[in-house]
Amino acid sequence: MLPIGFSFLSGNCSVAGCTIGSCLLQGRDQSRTMLPEIKLQGHVDVAALSPLLRGMLLSVAYADGEGGIGLTATGAMNRKFVHWAAVHFLWPSFTAEDLYSMNKVLNESDMPPLWVVRDMTRHLKLLRRKKDVLLPTRRGREFLAKPQAFFDLIATDYLYSYVHETDREEEVRARLRWWRLFLNLLNIAAREGCTSMEVVEILYPDLAPLSDTEITLEAWKLKSDLQHGVFRRLCWLGLLYEAREGLTLLQDGSFHKTPLWAACLQLESDTQSDIGVH
Repeated sequence: MLPIGFSFLSGNCSVAGCTIGSCLLQGRDQSRTMLPEIKLQGHVDVAALSPLLRGMLLSVAYADGEGGIGLTATGAMNRKFVHWAAVHFLWPSFTAEDLYSMNKVLNESDMPPLWVVRDMTRHLKLLRRKKDVLLPTRRGREFLAKPQAFFDLIATDYLYSYVHETDREEEVRARLRWWRLFLNLLNIAAREGCTSMEVVEILYPDLAPLSDTEITLEAWKLKSDLQHGVFRRLCWLGLLYEAREGLTLLQDGSFHKTPLWAACLQLESDTQSDIGVH
């Protein structure tokens, strides 16, 4: 069986200065030199396809047009902005309807995508804090003018280095060596659509003889790791989308490539018609 080499545990990141337990990997790692390059080419509407870039763009634009994003006494984004973000981000699975079905009012802590947006705008120095507001920087206004010029950097840092609130830094670092395999596998499997369980069965052929129930029990952790560590990143970045129409929360959606995938990735498997995992 292929050792995927990562798992997800609750807890705060140990890197100083991170908010809501999230950050980016610090320093350089030799594994990064082997990562597939993300380089946007061609004409695609990145803001329409990428929830992350769209959320960052809208946040900086809001701060620029509204005199800043208001902060609470604890430093969180205020409810006025969180409500606005829920309505305007159009983030799959985190729309205003989705979020208000679980909360009467929305705080920053109730909208996980907003944590990533805030971390990334801070990391790239697009917003700065001044007293009780977040204001756009000069670089932030450059981002507003030419958001596509920032996509390669945003995509590379988020996909490979961002440490989610449910991650540990060492797990994100350990995953670096597997990204080339994941992307080449999905490059083929997601042409027609694939579920996370189908990818688990490709990566772990020893599961094949088991019954559906046994596979579900044995592969639950593997599936969860892929779901949160790989598929979530690719969907939030806008390289994949999950088709979930007519499905319940417990049913697996099918993942498909968006036009952004081919516009920014060139992989060894581009000319392959089937999957071979060794």
